[in-house]
Amino acid sequence: MSDNNLDQLYREVILDHNRSPRNAEPLEKPTIEAEGFNPICGDKLKVELELDDKKCIKDVSCQSCGCSISVSSASIMGEEIRGKSVKEARELVEKFRAMMAGKEKMESDTGDLEALEGVKKFPVRIKCALLAWATLAQGIDQAKSGKVDVAKTEEDL
Repeated sequence: MSDNNLDQLYREVILDHNRSPRNAEPLEKPTIEAEGFNPICGDKLKVELELDDKKCIKDVSCQSCGCSISVSSASIMGEEIRGKSVKEARELVEKFRAMMAGKEKMESDTGDLEALEGVKKFPVRIKCALLAWATLAQGIDQAKSGKVDVAKTEEDL
């Protein structure tokens, strides 16, 4: 597949997740909550996780408002972390950050995660793609430290 066709496919995946974000409904009883905000462009979101008794992510909600990159990244992240352990989700955050920095290539079951790799070509948009992931990491870190109330992040990108 040519680079042009691949870029078109990635754009279609991002637009699909932006038009129909997955996991956007609030959870009734989240175990972990975190709010993120990017003051540069105004993107904001709330990540909620419901954990099962084995500390695996039973359900996830990513309520986002922002640009197509931010909304689609949150939607894709939600699909990727469902069913994973909290530790696996935290590791995925670091792999995603490495991908955005051009240090790692990612693969996923859905294939949608790879669509975000093209964002690294546009440095001003990287923070948009990272917002959901940074917010997830902060929520997990807050929960591990015993501070399970709503966490807020701005520049933790």
